[in-house]
Amino acid sequence: MIDFTLPTDTNELLSLSSLRGKSVILYFYPKDDTTGCTMESCDFRDLFPRFVNTDAVVLGISPDGVKSHQKFKKKYKLPFTLLVDENHAVAERLGIWVEKLFYGRKYMGVRRTTYIIGPDGNVRHVFEKVDPDGHAHEVMAYLAGGVEAARIAREEYDARVLAQVPVASKTLAGAAAKKTAKKKPAKRTPAKRKPVKKTGKPSARKAPARKAAPTRRAASKKK
Repeated sequence: MIDFTLPTDTNELLSLSSLRGKSVILYFYPKDDTTGCTMESCDFRDLFPRFVNTDAVVLGISPDGVKSHQKFKKKYKLPFTLLVDENHAVAERLGIWVEKLFYGRKYMGVRRTTYIIGPDGNVRHVFEKVDPDGHAHEVMAYLAGGVEAARIAREEYDARVLAQVPVASKTLAGAAAKKTAKKKPAKRTPAKRKPVKKTGKPSARKAPARKAAPTRRAASKKK
């Protein structure tokens, strides 16, 4: 069972226990207005009427402050409440405040996770290592048919996304790999030597000096 009291994007306090009797989708995300978090939040926004029809409450939660939440919510017209876990106490308690690695830099942050909480306040299911793209669809499928329905919804969503990718884009990586494999290394052509210009001048190389023949005077001394 999870329970806590946190500020909302309207700077009011909300206790999770006050929502007993309803299913709660509590999705933890790392940071306001970043690519993955925006994608995930907008998916929940687009499916929000369907969540309302199932009598479920959607709550987003991150370490961002009240002003950041207000700006994020207004920019993307999010119709649900965002909770402020500014000192990441709730994330730490749940074990999702973890060390991350980004381009060789280590830092602490929220591991994207969604908790499905039943009307009795108990955790029914946990989505770990969430893929933000299409996550709201698998959550909706879970509420309708459980874990297996959520798995099928994820597979179908991924297949639809893949089908929308142009054929050229799908095969680009494979074609590039084949082209690289077939490509033979270029032959190196020997560098051409520049022709030596003939100037008509004698060669600069000196002939070895010859020893001078002994003079007659020197020869007579030897005798």
